[in-house]
Amino acid sequence: MAAGAGPDTDRMDDDLRALRDACERALTGHGIQRADDLLATIPPGTAVDRYGEGGAVADLETAVTEILGLPAAVYLPSGTMAQQSTLRVHADRRGRRTVVFHPECHLDRHEGGALERLQGLVGRPIGDRNRLLELSDLAGVAEPPAALVIELPQRDLGGQLPSWDGLRAQTGWARDRGAAAHLDGARLWEAAAGYDRSPAEIAALFDTTYVSFYKGIGALPGCALAGPEDVVGEVREWRGRMGGTLFGLWPGAASALTCLRRRLPLMPAYLERARAIADAVRDLPGVTVVPDPPQAPMLHLLLRTSAESFTTAARALAADSGLWTWEKPMTTGDPAVQRVEFSVGDATMALSVDDIRSAIAALSS
Repeated sequence: MAAGAGPDTDRMDDDLRALRDACERALTGHGIQRADDLLATIPPGTAVDRYGEGGAVADLETAVTEILGLPAAVYLPSGTMAQQSTLRVHADRRGRRTVVFHPECHLDRHEGGALERLQGLVGRPIGDRNRLLELSDLAGVAEPPAALVIELPQRDLGGQLPSWDGLRAQTGWARDRGAAAHLDGARLWEAAAGYDRSPAEIAALFDTTYVSFYKGIGALPGCALAGPEDVVGEVREWRGRMGGTLFGLWPGAASALTCLRRRLPLMPAYLERARAIADAVRDLPGVTVVPDPPQAPMLHLLLRTSAESFTTAARALAADSGLWTWEKPMTTGDPAVQRVEFSVGDATMALSVDDIRSAIAALSS
């Protein structure tokens, strides 16, 4: 039993889980994840791989190279593994150890110091965590970095995107200093809609690109790293060293192929719905849209309410309306303001904008 947990806590968790599982509708993303729905994304007759070679894995890697317009790609089971191994390759090739990134970078915030402890690299956060990275922030870096990591869109800022010219300037800064420009494209599919450009146009600005399959397109867990053949070849070797070359990787790869084909074309419609949601809720008392208007098919909402009131309202919506919203909000610096991340997907599209407005009104009151 986890520290601080007890019978009452466990019972509350079970109650909440039961409420969620009984809901037939969901506010965000592609809905409540259910095993049968995820398994249905693996087509009958899927060709299996053997230790990452052949079958659906090879098919997915080919599809990724075509979508991103890059020479090679490798499938990996996790983004943590993909990005660490890629940055290790860039650093070893340049004989440098410093990796520059925004203060909200996943590598720095959510991986337990693995970049330093496992790869021997030095992370250097640059800029203000409450706004996007700017070229003027990078101008203050004197040491020669191994790589610059740019996340598109910046998730923890509500899905914000730098201007296209600003993005080109930042990747140019990296190359001018002999550093690699690496794209944390966990939500590249959403960023492409925001820029109204193809994923390949965005990936062309970078030396290497990482994409995720379980986030925006809703597949089983897994990701890919794409770039030059020699870099991807080294990352493939690091996948094996880090325990990622499982005997069979085909379930996640087949699911990714299905969901890419199904949902990548829908990203512009998701973005349109995100902006319609912003239009519908920005005038609600105590509601702030971040960013406003949304720049990708996701946004954050700041709700002037307590965590307790939010949780009570979320439970009521689940119990009375069969609508699942969020398990709990994220805290902010103000206890009276809660933050939620609103990713737009199939489940969101199935709701009317009026229903969405009513749900946000209930959560923020």
